Amino acid sequence: MAAHPAAQPRRVVEQHRSGYLVAGAPGEAVAVESLPDWLRRSGYRKGTIAPEDRAAVGDWVLVEDGKRIVAMLPRRSAIKRAAAGEHYKQQLIAANIDTVLVVCGLDSDFNPRRIERYLLLVQGGGTPVVVLTKADHAGADAGAARTALGEVAALGVAVLAVNARDPASVAALHPWLGTGTTAVLVGSSGAGKSTLTNTLLGIERMRTAAVRDTDDRGRHTTTHRALIPLPAGACLIDTPGMRELKPTGEEDLAEGGFADIEALAADCRFRDCRHEQEPGCAVRAAIEAGTTSPQRVANYLKLREERDAATARRADRLATRDSATRSSRPVPRHPDGRPGRR
Repeated sequence: MAAHPAAQPRRVVEQHRSGYLVAGAPGEAVAVESLPDWLRRSGYRKGTIAPEDRAAVGDWVLVEDGKRIVAMLPRRSAIKRAAAGEHYKQQLIAANIDTVLVVCGLDSDFNPRRIERYLLLVQGGGTPVVVLTKADHAGADAGAARTALGEVAALGVAVLAVNARDPASVAALHPWLGTGTTAVLVGSSGAGKSTLTNTLLGIERMRTAAVRDTDDRGRHTTTHRALIPLPAGACLIDTPGMRELKPTGEEDLAEGGFADIEALAADCRFRDCRHEQEPGCAVRAAIEAGTTSPQRVANYLKLREERDAATARRADRLATRDSATRSSRPVPRHPDGRPGRR
């Protein structure tokens, strides 16, 4: 802040294609320019600044003249995913998070494998909590859902079943929504994120829509990420439903909800065990003993393969960027004008 003595700290509360909304206090929101100074000077329009280096909802920035961002303050946490497309890019979902609420409905939306994928991708973004909404839904079986997520819960991840429309039921989330904390809601469309937000707010602020009767799939009602102050003093970030959940290549499988399988894999006879038909495979032995589900192991192997492929793509991108940076440096010259060595 010493470089910008006249600047004021503000938090990004909304991010749009046309710019940002920032706030210095609850209920305050001011539009600022779409391309801040530090990106304009760095050549963002030429693609030299990665998208994840732009400010996102939850970031703290320095603003001068009430409308001009001059710097971004360091992040203490972030959640992100790999963007769709052939070229490696990251998409930042939210920054400076304390709790990640992974929301899934107790209707046909319920999918333990998708929840595991979310838990892998949101690591490093705060404490994960699985929130099973629609506990009041006809046919909802919260007990069976908890059993299906038993291996996740055994790793210390809280699993809560709530009726998102009932304030008394939603009060189960209050321990993770203390004054000064920030939580983010992630989950598929129709899982009940906006309904949950409205109940926590005590007003109908977020637009909601019923899921389709044919398959319980949701309709996109949240179109952008927004940070919302809650009456209890916490901040909540609602996000649009995400169809693609691709690893960035930076994930740690043990930290991302698979510590039990990683521990088993360490006891396999062969270090490069694929956990298929190899002798002495501790993972297969756990499956045969009934202490680990084959579906969870299959999901672990799939996510590990995706993570490793993303790691390789990320390394290629970094190598290409470093090469481009070196080639753009000016060639040193002797005093007489002749080119010298780099």
